[in-house]
Amino acid sequence: MRKLSMDELDRKSVQEFKAARKNSIIVVLDNIRSMHNVGSVFRTADAFLLEGICLCGYTAQPPHRDIHKTALGATETVDWMHFPIATEAVTQLKQRGYKVFAIEQAEGSISLEKFYAEKDEKLAVVFGNEVVGVNSDVLKICDGCIEIPQLGMKHSLNISVAAGIVLWHMVYRS
Repeated sequence: MRKLSMDELDRKSVQEFKAARKNSIIVVLDNIRSMHNVGSVFRTADAFLLEGICLCGYTAQPPHRDIHKTALGATETVDWMHFPIATEAVTQLKQRGYKVFAIEQAEGSISLEKFYAEKDEKLAVVFGNEVVGVNSDVLKICDGCIEIPQLGMKHSLNISVAAGIVLWHMVYRS
């Protein structure tokens, strides 16, 4: 077994990425403190060819060296926009026909392995602050909550890890 070379990976250029048909998924980041987490989500959004990211509240915006450190150029490929508060982003996405789900441990949440979207359904997923999670005002206007099943003592994941798990499921299993 050998690793594939960079040429064999057939990576898209920035122009090819911009022109490619995207998966109908938008990520909403609600008051994310860590710029490394923001950069990691950009990189994941690029990897899964997502439509874009909504950066809300005090979530840092590119360009910033700490975002770039983990995004590795994905801020150049993935479309993003900023909203002063996440409820504005969610409201606008719903008006545009997206079903919006918070990624949160909440009453009535859907376990991730049981979540399946309709073919070509437009989805948005909200990831909340590293300490307090998704804001309760945002939860009230979401179409539902999705929870990642966890078996250990902590019952929490770093947002970049949670985003990778959830977005992989939505792109490859839904």
